Amino acid sequence: MPYFIGIDSSTTATKALLIDGTGHVLSVASSEYRYETPKPLWSQQAPDLWWQATVQSLRQVIKESGIAADEIKGIGLTGQMHGLVLLGNQGQVLRPAILWNDQRTQAQCDEIRRRLGKERLVQITGNDALTGFTAPKILWVQEMEPEIYAQVAQILLPKDYVGFKLTGEYAMDRAGGAGTGLFDVRQR
Repeated sequence: MPYFIGIDSSTTATKALLIDGTGHVLSVASSEYRYETPKPLWSQQAPDLWWQATVQSLRQVIKESGIAADEIKGIGLTGQMHGLVLLGNQGQVLRPAILWNDQRTQAQCDEIRRRLGKERLVQITGNDALTGFTAPKILWVQEMEPEIYAQVAQILLPKDYVGFKLTGEYAMDRAGGAGTGLFDVRQR
């Protein structure tokens, strides 16, 4: 029988769920972590926390279920959206991830609206510029941390960072892309 794992990397924990081919749950694990609020309205987190918690949760569900790792036929990944993970050219994390609930980017949201116009922005992305989205976070880093921005080779969402660590591949699905404020929803 095939077995599958689901991973949910959220703001405060990474959960793993192991099921069989009929959908019967065999094992569940959760590994918690904290996020930082170094200044008012800021919310950030070290991406390595997600990876360590993923490894811990995966090991736990495999051990508790008694299923051999080579019997697992697929892994599904979900998690917090809109966050900003910046990687350098060797895949190294450049700064703590700016999370979805961070509110430091109001000026950048205003600038995006000024450049595109609110109506055109909504036509392209399906959304107004919101402080929780990824695009204003990118502008914030460009403006406030230019030395970090100059090193950026890859931009990922938090769940996609976990995917990168699992596979070595950079990828983002359309649902995640739609929450960045950068995705043209009509043109795909």
